Amino acid sequence: MGRINKPLNSELFNHAKTWDLPSVDEALGEENNKTNALNKPKTWKYEAPEEEIEEIKPLTAEEIDEIRQSAYEEGFKLGQREGHEKGYEDGLESGRNQGVEEGSKQGMESAQAQIEEHIQALTKQWQSLINAYATPLTNINQDVEKELMILAVKLAESVIGVETSQNSEILLSAISEGIKVLPVQDKSYQFQMHPDDVALVGEHFGQECLNENNWQLIENPNMSRGGCEIITENNAVDVSIERRCKEVFEKFLNEQGISNDPRTA
Repeated sequence: MGRINKPLNSELFNHAKTWDLPSVDEALGEENNKTNALNKPKTWKYEAPEEEIEEIKPLTAEEIDEIRQSAYEEGFKLGQREGHEKGYEDGLESGRNQGVEEGSKQGMESAQAQIEEHIQALTKQWQSLINAYATPLTNINQDVEKELMILAVKLAESVIGVETSQNSEILLSAISEGIKVLPVQDKSYQFQMHPDDVALVGEHFGQECLNENNWQLIENPNMSRGGCEIITENNAVDVSIERRCKEVFEKFLNEQGISNDPRTA
């Protein structure tokens, strides 16, 4: 677009006045009086201080000795610590090896003790079983021995009974032995015997002899043949077959070392 140049109106020209630029000095002064957060003028700028170069002084002999001594002590402590740790590790390893050896030894001893204990337990069990089997055999042997002895006595009594029933001399001998052990002053006698033996004795001595000696024959069915029991006013003697067999049997047991009668066990 082209520029249009028009002549200034004279009226406006007359009214025109000279306009002075505003002064900024006061504004700048007020602005310069303001401070920042560091309480420094806003126009202040940070300037790094000049670096001071520290003067290095040479070490004295005393300081050198102190450094050397400090280094020696530090090295000694370090060596002592390392030596202690090394010794601890070596000792730990040695102790571990020794512990393993001792533990193995103790384990073997413990195992051996357990084995021996187990063997002893088995031995006791076997011994108990053996005793359990052997005891009945022992009891059987004792029972058989007892029965045999009782049987022998019964057989002997049977034989004696048969003999006494056929041989009157056995009964007469018993009466004679019984009278001998009685006191002489006894004047009255009672003879208890088997009924069959009463007839035999009466026939042998006769009634007249019986009356003269004041003998009284009494039947006792509980008595065995071949023996009797003689009773006086003050005494009594048993010459029965049962008693004489018992005496013989007890003598036999004593000779065999047996104290108890198996018939009463």
